[in-house]
Amino acid sequence: MILNLDPKFAPFQNQEEIKFQSFTFSGGEPHIKINPDFDRNQKITITHRLNSFNDLGLLCITVDALRRMDVKIIDLFIPYFPAARQDRVMIPGEPLSVKVYADIINALQLNKVFVFDAHSEVTPALLNNSTVIPNYTFIREVLNRIGENVKLISPDGGALKKIYKVSEFLGGAEVVECSKSRDVKTGKLSGFKVYEDDLNGIDCLIVDDICDGGGTFVGLAEELKNKNAGKLYLAVSHGIFNKGFEVLNCFDAIFTTNSVKDFEGESVHVIKLDQLI
Repeated sequence: MILNLDPKFAPFQNQEEIKFQSFTFSGGEPHIKINPDFDRNQKITITHRLNSFNDLGLLCITVDALRRMDVKIIDLFIPYFPAARQDRVMIPGEPLSVKVYADIINALQLNKVFVFDAHSEVTPALLNNSTVIPNYTFIREVLNRIGENVKLISPDGGALKKIYKVSEFLGGAEVVECSKSRDVKTGKLSGFKVYEDDLNGIDCLIVDDICDGGGTFVGLAEELKNKNAGKLYLAVSHGIFNKGFEVLNCFDAIFTTNSVKDFEGESVHVIKLDQLI
């Protein structure tokens, strides 16, 4: 049985949904009332998109409510793991934010926790009973739409291990490695490099897990064009796009999922997770 805390997000089809009411008190606290008319001996899977601490709070009180109803087995699916990018302390005074979220979720003592395309190996290392769902089927669906005669582009060293696994899943798609430099104090990007002399007009698909402002991909797109790339495509599992899509107009098409939010009337192709998992 499924309990979808976000009514607009239902990643698992053909399963009975548990009904509930949720709201926020005037003091800012989330609250929930779960309809008790369901079989409490069954496993319950909670799904939610955690985009704020209040979303995390709603998850926590939901688990508490289910426990008080004597539900024994609770799974969780959170496609985008919050603060996954803050998986290292770069300068004194910073938190290890991913561990803060992981510790809170671990305290819920869930049966299994599923995450879609985790940012790095740190998240599953910190998260108890976790299973990472890879981005393989997402990228395969993107290639079904744009054609398979493309090079897969790894935007930086952090993406290398994952993109070679994608390539293996796809039967050995060609990978082009790239790199960049980032000032850890300011976040400014520079020094984009593409480690191939001539792309010979072949179309290129940049594959990564997250697009926030898009600076990495804009800088890389310029270098790819300098190396004679054909059409440029971008596929990111988790689309935040805080600067909108105009800054990304160097791409012929952009693909993402609904792991973070929904997109209506935007210049992006959304492949919903219910088609992929």
